[in-house]
Amino acid sequence: MGHNHQHHHHPKIDDSSIWKLWVSIFLNLGITLAQVIGGIIANSLSLLSDAVHNFNDAMSLVTTLVTKKIAKKGATSSKTFGYKRAEIIGAFVNLITLVIVALFLIKEGIERFFVPETIDGFTMLWVAMIGLAANLITAALLWKNSKDDLNMRAAFIHILADAISSFGVIVGGWLIIKYEWYIVDAILTLIIGSYILWHSYHMLREAIEILMEAKPGNIDISELTESMQKVEKVCDVHHVHVWRLDEESTLLESHIVIHKEDLPLMEEIKSAIKEVLHDEYDISHSTLEFEVEPCNAHKHEVLHQH
Repeated sequence: MGHNHQHHHHPKIDDSSIWKLWVSIFLNLGITLAQVIGGIIANSLSLLSDAVHNFNDAMSLVTTLVTKKIAKKGATSSKTFGYKRAEIIGAFVNLITLVIVALFLIKEGIERFFVPETIDGFTMLWVAMIGLAANLITAALLWKNSKDDLNMRAAFIHILADAISSFGVIVGGWLIIKYEWYIVDAILTLIIGSYILWHSYHMLREAIEILMEAKPGNIDISELTESMQKVEKVCDVHHVHVWRLDEESTLLESHIVIHKEDLPLMEEIKSAIKEVLHDEYDISHSTLEFEVEPCNAHKHEVLHQH
């Protein structure tokens, strides 16, 4: 009977994260160059592997930067919600890359148990210390934005994992200098790879949930429907769909049944429902279709959820 479209305007992306990403990219490229040179001089496969890891971090930060720029574009006639989901796609790509890198590191670590590499411990130690310092600076820059931004969190985990890796290489370098324990390199590689996989799994799962338009984990459809039905003058609620556009925006569409004599009060009922959705479930964008009687084809249908 009536349609309502309340449009949610996305908050402006924090520009501070842009310059932080630029600084982080140059720091990571600097670490990569230092580790390549150090790895060649020290004949250290672990430093060269870490250089590859750092280069991957730099590329993931470039991906994050590009998707943030894209996400700032406004809505168009063909992209009516804008480009906000570009960030989730970017995070998904970053996380898949992380998983591949982690599996590669684990494979290398297993191989090194059988064929340990001879390494110049002193060069390994000093280059790793430079890498650790740069990684900690980068992690500090990204930490604040990573708390509520999946893409920045993926980039942050990239950097944090490499900081831990650099610390491990420092310890490994010291043990190689003192005891010639080359096996330490393999053990550290397995620990680092497992750590990355563990973190990647949870974030990758969240990114996939958003891309699949799954119901947000903190919302119970039955509970939400019941809350909407409790609004005065509402007879029935069906065809409830709830999904996330991105990390910040939860969307809802639903059919609302009211009595024919309450049609003049439709706007008031609509406002009351929207207030419940906003206050109790943080849903700011909802599309409500009003009916005076349930559509028979779907009267007994189980509630949908995206």
